[in-house]
Formats: sequence, structure tokens, C-alpha cells
Amino acid sequence: MSTNSPAGPALLARLERLPVSRPHFRLMLMGGLGIAFDGMDGSLVSYVLPAVTPLWGLAPWQTGLLGSSLLIGIMIGALSAGLAGDAIGRRRIMMYALAVYCVATVAAAFAPDWGFFFVARLIAGIGVGAEAAIIPAFMSEFVPGRIRGLFVGSIAGFFSLGYIAAALLGTFFVPAFPDGWRVAQLVTAAPLLMLLWWRRALPESPRWLIDQGRLDEAETVVAQLEERVERATGKPLPPVEEQAAPEPVRAAEQSGTGSRMAGLWLGGMARRTAVLWLLWISLTFAYYGFFTWIPSLLVQQGMTMSKSFTYSLLITIAQVPGYYSAAYLSERLDRKRTIAGYLIGGAIAAFLLSQGSADAQVLIFGALLSFFMNGTYAALYAYTPEVYPTRMRATGTGAASAFGRIGGIVAPIIIGLLYASIGFGGVFTMVTGALVAGALGVLVFGVSTSGRTLEELTGTAARGQQQKEIQA
Repeated sequence: MSTNSPAGPALLARLERLPVSRPHFRLMLMGGLGIAFDGMDGSLVSYVLPAVTPLWGLAPWQTGLLGSSLLIGIMIGALSAGLAGDAIGRRRIMMYALAVYCVATVAAAFAPDWGFFFVARLIAGIGVGAEAAIIPAFMSEFVPGRIRGLFVGSIAGFFSLGYIAAALLGTFFVPAFPDGWRVAQLVTAAPLLMLLWWRRALPESPRWLIDQGRLDEAETVVAQLEERVERATGKPLPPVEEQAAPEPVRAAEQSGTGSRMAGLWLGGMARRTAVLWLLWISLTFAYYGFFTWIPSLLVQQGMTMSKSFTYSLLITIAQVPGYYSAAYLSERLDRKRTIAGYLIGGAIAAFLLSQGSADAQVLIFGALLSFFMNGTYAALYAYTPEVYPTRMRATGTGAASAFGRIGGIVAPIIIGLLYASIGFGGVFTMVTGALVAGALGVLVFGVSTSGRTLEELTGTAARGQQQKEIQA
């Protein structure tokens, strides 16, 4: 059974008419904390590597492999979680992912050698990638279309809080103790306690339950949310507006793993998937190329190590207003325009950085680049799950996030190989090109999503495919 059952649209209409209130913000906090710890763990590795490299006498290739371990795991986890989230539910995958991440991070804290540490970090990355892929899709299915971009973008903003926490831990805590890096790993495993909260309080997505034909369970989730919203607002709920059942997208009707992956490239989904993959690869290439190398590039520009870390911290802090400004604007300007605008802003900042030489210029343009790139992520995390129907939403989100990591894996390698010949300016000219490519792709081929329900967006894709079939 799908959302075309008479009961399905009625439940969706009840969800869409709810005022955003304390129960929604509680869900935001639950998802956001998971995102924050994922961001902290992913960023902390750059501060851990200088401690473990001399400890285990690592060669450069071994240190580089450790640095890539989390990204490799994230790629596996994002794709696996997307497929599994559509098959067995969002809630279970979120909890499994958090457990895997926490256990692996604790194991990494007690690693006796670099090989054990590599495996533990890779497994932790699987948990990180799974959460980062499934949480935006899960949250988007609870929030009314009129506020979805701001809500999901704000959840993505928790990444920045994790990055800042990692920078503070890495700058002031890791060097302060002989085994500071081990204790820092244990700190990032703190979300293990969140499992107790999630197990009691985290509902399953009603849209997924409806799509699976589990209407009684979906009714229970919606009724509980309605009761909590009414209690939180102290007012009667708005009347329910009729909502027509959407036309199904044929690619989403298949339930097998292979069919769901193939469905990303069939019919009306192919264009959407191509735009998303271009966006994720180009943005992740620019992001990891910038943040992985910026401390080293600053040192090679003549800064002291201490000053380079201070500048890196200030540049990292610029992420916070970037995330939340984009989350706000994505509802006012539409997601695709916000993404394109922030990508263009990032491209301009990267170009100015490539021409800058004075320390103040590097700091200002670097902070602007950080601001715009992370703002793009806020809008992109909201945009990605919106363009897919429920049955393949987690798969589409996970696949885009996973294949985007290709950009993150190759960027540090390419920059490391080419820096000697292209220099500081060449690195950021390359970053500029990646951001411009993403902006052009979404402006020309992207779909507008702001203010529309998820089912309306699904119906648009279906109608487009039917028109092509009629014309053929």
C-alpha cells in the first residue's frame, strides 16, 4: 500500500497543517545532537594524526591512510544506510548507526597500533556516514513543507558546532596530556548515552510507515504528534485541508535494493540525481580540499604553526553563521537559488583567496569561503531528500552523500600532488572551478522545492515522465 490509499493522504494532510512547535524542535535537537557528534568526530582526526604519527612511527603513506579512513567509512555508511533506511525504516538505521559509531570510537581510543586504529576509524566512519545520510531524510518527513528548508538546514547547522568542539578539543586538550588524543576519542563517544533517549522517544517516520502500508502505526505516530503539538501550543489545531494523492513515480515502486538504485536513474529521477551528484561531488571536493590543507598551506605561506591553527579556528567559526543564514534564506529564496547563490559567493571568495597574500586577506577570504561552503551544505541537506519519493528518499540521499565523498577523497590527494607546481593560488583557482560548476548545474537543471509538500514534488516528477511517454 502507498500514499495513494485514501487513508494515506489524510494522514499527510494532518502532518502538513501542524504548527511547528516544541515537539518538532525536540526532534530537531535529537537529530542535531547526532549530527554534531558526527561533525566533531570527523574533524577531530586532523588533530589526532599529529599525536599518533610519532607515537607509532608512521610513514607518510600510513598517516595519509589514517586520514582517509573515516571518509572511506562514511562513503560505505551513507550508501548502505540509504538502502537499508528505505527497506527497514529510518528509526532503526539511526539507532544502529549511532551504536556502531560509538562502539568503534571507544575501540579507537584504546588502539594498540595504527592498523587497529585504521579499522576502528573506518567502522566509526560507517556510523557517521549512515547518520549523516539518514537524519535529514528522516527529519524532512515530519516537517510541513512551508518550513522544511529552514528546519532541516538548521539541523545540518549542528555540524558546525561539532567542528568547533573538535577544534577546541584539538587545540587545547589533545596536546595537554600524553594520551590526550585517546581521551578526546572517548569524549566523541558520549552519544552512546543518547541511545537510551532515542529508544524511548524516537518515532518512526509516518511517511515511511504509510508507504509500507502500516497505516495503523502511522496513525499512532501522527496522533501522538498532534496531541503533543496541541498541548505545547495551548490552542486547537488548524483544520485539515484536503490533499490529493500524488501520482506514483514508477521507479520508486520497486522494492529491491538493485531496483531502488536503478530507480535513481530512471524516468523523472535521472535529472534530479545527476544534479545532486554534481552538487555533492563539487562541494565536497572544494570543502575537503580547503579544510584538509588550509593549516599546512598557511604554514607554507610563511605563518607560524601557532598562528595557522588560530586562523584555522577563526575560519572554522565562520561556518556557524553560514549554516544558519542559508537555512533561513532557503525558505525565502528557494533551495536551488540559495545553493547557487552560496556556491557563487564561495567561488568569489576562493578566487580572492587565490590572489591574496597578506595575512588579513587570507583570514577574511578564508572565513568567507568557509561561510559560503557550509551555507551551501545547509541548503543541500534540506534539498537532497526533497526531490525523491518516500520509497527511495533514503536511498537517494545516501547515494548522493556517498558519491559526493569521492570529491572529498580525491581533493586532498590532487592538491598534495599539484601544490608544488600550481602553488597557493592554483589550489584555490581549482576550488573556484568546482564551486562554479555546481552553481551552474543547479541553476540550469535543478528543481524548485520551497513551500511544496514532498508528495507534490513526487507528483511533479511522475507527471513529467508520463508526458514524455505520451510524446514518445
